Amino acid sequence: QVQLVESGGGLVQAGVSLRLSCAVSGRTVSSYIMGWFRQAPGKERDVVAVIARSGSVTYYADSVKGRFTISRDNAKNTVYLQMNSLKPEDTAVYYCAARVSPVWMVRSTNDYDYWGQGTQVTVSS
Repeated sequence: QVQLVESGGGLVQAGVSLRLSCAVSGRTVSSYIMGWFRQAPGKERDVVAVIARSGSVTYYADSVKGRFTISRDNAKNTVYLQMNSLKPEDTAVYYCAARVSPVWMVRSTNDYDYWGQGTQVTVSS
């Protein structure tokens, strides 16, 4: 049974940084393309960032380019999302997701097989 557990969320002021972590258990994280999604109240769950199995390829939503960085440590079975210069519009529940297929189709929630329970990020102005 594969499990994903997010941590690192919280309430912060605009302009500061947070780092989210996603710990994977049950199977090595190197088996998956890994993504971060977020969902604000009343809105759909949208992709934020994605990283290939090797870590050599990444994708970022336009809204976070230049501010967020996704990375992975396969030895620790963990994926990270470094979030800098946070804005109030970044407020959402952030979810970690794993995709089994190696095909680079990564922008939809339907592309992923496993999900974490989410961690809340609230950015105040």
